[in-house]
Amino acid sequence: MANSGDDYSLSRVPMDARRPMWEVLVIRIGSLACVSQLMLGAALGFGMTFWGAFWATMCGSVLLQVVSWAIGAAAANEGLSTSLLSRWSGFGKMGSAIIGGVIAVSLMGWFGVQNSVFAEGLYKATGIFNTPIWAIITGMGITLIVVFGFKVLSATADIFVPLFIAAVLFAAYHMLSGQNLGALIHSAAPGPALSFGVATTMVAGGFMIGAVTTPDTSRFLKNGKEVFWMTLIGTFVGELGMNLIAVLMAHAVGTSNVVDIMLSLTGWLGAAIVIFSTVKLNDINLYSSSLGITTMINALFNVKISRTKATWVIGIIGTFLSMIGIINYFQSFLTLLGVAIPPVAGIIVIDYYVLKRNRQELDQTRAMEKLPQECEKWNPITIIAWIVSFLVGYLVKDFGIPAINSLLTAAILYFVGMKAYGAYTKQENVQFAKTDQIL
Repeated sequence: MANSGDDYSLSRVPMDARRPMWEVLVIRIGSLACVSQLMLGAALGFGMTFWGAFWATMCGSVLLQVVSWAIGAAAANEGLSTSLLSRWSGFGKMGSAIIGGVIAVSLMGWFGVQNSVFAEGLYKATGIFNTPIWAIITGMGITLIVVFGFKVLSATADIFVPLFIAAVLFAAYHMLSGQNLGALIHSAAPGPALSFGVATTMVAGGFMIGAVTTPDTSRFLKNGKEVFWMTLIGTFVGELGMNLIAVLMAHAVGTSNVVDIMLSLTGWLGAAIVIFSTVKLNDINLYSSSLGITTMINALFNVKISRTKATWVIGIIGTFLSMIGIINYFQSFLTLLGVAIPPVAGIIVIDYYVLKRNRQELDQTRAMEKLPQECEKWNPITIIAWIVSFLVGYLVKDFGIPAINSLLTAAILYFVGMKAYGAYTKQENVQFAKTDQIL
């Protein structure tokens, strides 16, 4: 019961606690179908034809789909969150602490940024209180949802995802009424041309953190097949659907400021779009952040901190930063942290699916729904591959997609490095110093 109430933050999710696929799917759609997705679609539509934006979205989405499925299926097999899975997939105990910390700080920051948008939208719609007071109300409201864990997260998504989609469709209907859809689909881009490569980068990079943290929700699914359908349907509805609606609206009004126009249609409709979008997106930010921080503290101090307590702490800090307005000055730092997250997926996928260094221990303990009795303290090759791939993602801007560049660099460097070290030390299955203090 203690594990259940804490959402198995430091243990496997047992099979009898797994949830129906549609519950996780709705959460997934909610993380994709949001105001920022509409802004992305409008930017594509302003600089591209409808079909150009369609294929850019498809290519970017395929990349996200592959990453999400690969790492999400591993999590469903093992019942582990991203940061905990990494402990037996290349990073070791100390490496998992770094992952947990990066994810926690990054998503706590975005929680604060989104909360600022949430509060400002409600203040403009209602005209009562002020933005800081609304920031306290909205921040603590989201925190309360996340405190109760996955089940309440799911229930919230069941309510707010359909409402958000309905509000967007209603606004789109008003903006597109009287327009010839056939002409819009075949019309030229209203703004300066946007290249296919840049557009694909925008699509893939925009949700890469969400792809890497897929295990935080997919661990509640029963198998990889369910993960495949969850990510596929979620991508088509949340990513492709929202993008193409925004593309058409950008063509119809001849501007990329589609969201501003939608929010100005009516005060309460605009407020509804902001509310429905932010609630279902920001609770996921806070949820993954709470899982990351519990893993980090456990790895560093051998202490089991309650995910519930971690949620309150992170929620209060994020709310306070958004209340005083300082969080918006950290967006460049949060973007920098985001570059460090894609390589995590590359290393986990290579270690779990290709090298399979700890698969025997994971397989033996899976049936008992326990964790292996030991894990590596840390893996120096992982750290080197991670640092180099981070620099590649951060510095290489003119070639390929930065998020994918860093992910592939990490995967290749890690594989080559492990094989070379194995040949040098004559180890078929490379292992570094281990500890039995797994928690």
